[in-house]
Amino acid sequence: MNYTEWSLCPIAGEWSEGSSTNILSVLNPYSDEELVKIKMATKQDVHAAYIEAARVQKEWSKTNPYEKEKILRKAAQLMEERREQIVDLLIKEGGATRIKANNEVSASITLVNEAASFPFQMETRTFPSIVPGKTNTVLKEPLGVVSIITPWNFPLSLTMRSLAPAIATGNGVVIKPSLDTPITGGLFLAKVFEDAGVPKGLVSVIVASSKDIGNSFIDHPIPEIISFTGSTEIGRKVGEIAGYNLKKVSLELGGNNACIVLDDADLEQATTASIFGKFLHQGQICMAINRIIVVESVYQDFVDRFVEKASKLKASDPSDADTVIGPLINNKQVDTIKALLNKGIEEGVTVALEGKIVGKVVEPFVLSDVSNTMEIAQSEIFGPIALIIPVKDEKEAIKVANDSQYGLSGAVFSSSPDRAFNVAKQIKTGMIHINDQSVNNEPMVPFGGEKNSGIGRHGGEWAVEEFTTVKWISNQETPRMYPFG
Repeated sequence: MNYTEWSLCPIAGEWSEGSSTNILSVLNPYSDEELVKIKMATKQDVHAAYIEAARVQKEWSKTNPYEKEKILRKAAQLMEERREQIVDLLIKEGGATRIKANNEVSASITLVNEAASFPFQMETRTFPSIVPGKTNTVLKEPLGVVSIITPWNFPLSLTMRSLAPAIATGNGVVIKPSLDTPITGGLFLAKVFEDAGVPKGLVSVIVASSKDIGNSFIDHPIPEIISFTGSTEIGRKVGEIAGYNLKKVSLELGGNNACIVLDDADLEQATTASIFGKFLHQGQICMAINRIIVVESVYQDFVDRFVEKASKLKASDPSDADTVIGPLINNKQVDTIKALLNKGIEEGVTVALEGKIVGKVVEPFVLSDVSNTMEIAQSEIFGPIALIIPVKDEKEAIKVANDSQYGLSGAVFSSSPDRAFNVAKQIKTGMIHINDQSVNNEPMVPFGGEKNSGIGRHGGEWAVEEFTTVKWISNQETPRMYPFG
């Protein structure tokens, strides 16, 4: 496939090169083949994108909701028609396996179709007044311009979950995708929406390094909200800059998700689900299972089953249909994984399954006899390393699960729905799933975390709230009596 069409970026209504002298080389993480070169953007481009998005947004906000719905439905249709193209891009640019890539495309299409209903949720409501002769009207309005900063692990869907709702509720958008995945995280989506009928300039994509643009993407006066998905460390900085400039933030950050396996769990179900929740996309998912907490009476049985299943997972070229584990995104991630493994061994874990590391492909590692106090258990791993922690009972399982700075997702396995529900309620996390793994995302329910896992919620009516504001207009219909004047 020819990728040169992605050498230009949509900036302020035109597909053009950025103004920087710096060139980004987009590489295939498995083969290191260069896919395309992109001339990057500068502060000048950021400013132009915001100015044009604000200008076009004024007219877009007035567009009939039926027309907005039509455009969004068309975008979803185009995504389906171009499925093979985007699957190829996700594999070549992001190291996704074919299974993961198709799932991500399907999830993105679902997100757009859900957002197509949002224009009809921009309601106007009236309220009675305590003042005689007055009526109160409350309008739901778009914020204006939305900044979206997205990561490389699920570039298509994690951009779409902010992009589609922002457009649907009448906003302009400027996207800053990860430099590892600028095509799937921004350029492809901008082209889809442009082809679907979104006016030029409403969506811009800034492919830039921090050296060229500094904090201008965040502290520019035009955007009203910064929607960021990424690490907690960078999320704090984004929140700090946005807070100083009194901008709203939506932050979906790191996770150290616990999967609790109680003594009455169906172990076959629990191990199968945990394998998926741990190793999907090489574990490079904020929602991935990080710590598997197993009650000691079923601990060894679970470990044996888990190791057997993990040892059969194929780690290879992600373009092969039967590959389950592809490459990590870059060498920095490989080095991080190696350091975590060495630290865990130093801390005294048992290596129940030792994989091989060849280039950026890391075969599954399973570490048992892990203590939650170990550094490796308190870290977000973001790789194919499974940690299995033994606990005495349900009470200790809950305590260990909550002993983390993060609170994004989680899982509980038990044959008793009532027991599992009671445990789930006690875990401090934004999302948790009973008899299922932790990687779940549905477009009509709230997605987001607690503690250091973020602020705000994506999905359904909660997404509408994120990207809108309200205005109170009162009308004094009859003369009002005042105590003076």
